[in-house]
This record gives sequence, C-alpha cells and structure tokens, in this order.
Amino acid sequence: MHKILNENDIKEFKENGAVLIRGKFDISWIEKLKKGIKKAKDSPSPRFVNHTKNKKLPGYYEDFWTWNLHEEFKDFVFNSPTSKIAAELLEAKKINLVMDNWFFREAGSKSSPPFHHDISYFDFEGRMCVLWIPLESVKKEDGIAWVKGSHLWNKLFLRTRFNDGHQVDGEAGFVNGKKYELTPNILENKDKYEFLQWDLEVGDCIYFDIRTLHGGLNTVTPKKDVHRYTLRMAKENSKIIYRGEWAREERAIMEANGYKNGDNLEGIMFPNLFEAS
Repeated sequence: MHKILNENDIKEFKENGAVLIRGKFDISWIEKLKKGIKKAKDSPSPRFVNHTKNKKLPGYYEDFWTWNLHEEFKDFVFNSPTSKIAAELLEAKKINLVMDNWFFREAGSKSSPPFHHDISYFDFEGRMCVLWIPLESVKKEDGIAWVKGSHLWNKLFLRTRFNDGHQVDGEAGFVNGKKYELTPNILENKDKYEFLQWDLEVGDCIYFDIRTLHGGLNTVTPKKDVHRYTLRMAKENSKIIYRGEWAREERAIMEANGYKNGDNLEGIMFPNLFEAS
C-alpha cells in the first residue's frame, strides 16, 4: 500500500510528540471544513460553548462530537487522508474515530487555549493521536505550541477548562487508581521547555500524541476570524476507562449510547476509519 508519510515524519512524532505534515489536504477539504463550521455555528449541538466570559466581547467558540451532524465533517472524517496518516504514525492495524472538535475565534478575541494534554480530559485510554488543522494560514507565534517530548513524561495532568480564567477541574492526587498533577506553569517558565511551533500554509497540519502538552504560548488577538478543526483517533485496543468527576458530562453521553467502563473504542460513537488489508 502506498505510504503517505516518510520515516522521518514517524520518527519525529515518536520522539517529539508532534510533527508538521505539509500539503496532504487539498483546498477542497479545507473549504468543506469551513462550510461545515459555518453550518455548525448556525445549528450547534448541545455541547456548543463560548469560552469568552464577557458575551459582549468577540468570542472563542467550540463544539465537539459533531461529525455525524454535518455531511461536510462526515465526509472529511471518512474520506480524507487523515486516518491513513494516523495509522502510519501509530503503526496501527486499525484506526477508530474518538472525537472531533471545531474551534472558531472571532477577530479581536482575547480568549486563548490553556496548556493541557487531551489524554486526561475524557474517559479514553490507549494509543491515540490528534489531527490539528488550521483552515487559514498561520504564523507560528499566532498558533499553538507543543512542549517537545512531554508525551514521554508518563504523567497525567488535571483537566484545565478553556473558559476565560482557565479553571482546573479536580484536585491533585489519586483518582480511580491514577495519579493526577497540576499542569506546570509553562507560561511563567518558558526557558525550561523546548517548544515545537511552525508556520502553516492552507493544507498543512500538525499530528500530535494525545499525551503531548500544548497550548497558546503567546498573547495573540487575531485580526481575522480563525477556524480550527481537530480529530482524535485511536489505535486498536484503546478503551473507555473512567477518569474523574470532571468527565461526567461526556461519560453520560457515552452511557446513553450503551457504553460502559472497559469497553473498546468502537461502535456507533467510535466508528472504524481505517483497517489494514
């Protein structure tokens, strides 16, 4: 089977926790995702949220688990190169969708994403990667920064909310047999870390390990509206493993669809996207 990536891409992903992939998504996919976000803003799911506290100010919006609500997202998830790239990076026999997210920042929005890693936010466990694709070109100082090698620290950090103020959910200590810590204050200790940042053109993207810390490194107020789309994808043998109370809202959605602690990430909410022949 034809490979999309080269060995260096896979090596960077394994060692650094994030890798820049250039030009694998043609403009038709980008336009499709933009159209999907426009539709999704006009017809949001119950999970839709504005992270900006003052609703009179330009907003920072997010929604998730929307892939099956809008045909543009569904087409991208199932028919774009994303799952094949994930399979190569994770050296997987099988890739299942875990969750999609879209983000929209209005021009002038001062809200920003905190440093966090996705692994502790939801009841998911296993080898997973995340696609982060901007729908317009972005300079590295305006985008997300990844903490190089942080996926190998073997730590779990408490969930930090994206709302203004970046409130932390839960307290440090053991929860369901796992130790959770406060995310280190990266913004006040920038010299202690090595960051991965890139300039991206339309069609470029980042894939990162679900354990890699990432967030907004610089204070940026966009002059134009900003659109981002992300996908979390899992390798075979990934499971639902209950975390803290902070994940109860998402857990309730899964339980309503018949899932329970210990189940495999597959089925109606986590469809198969790729299987090696």
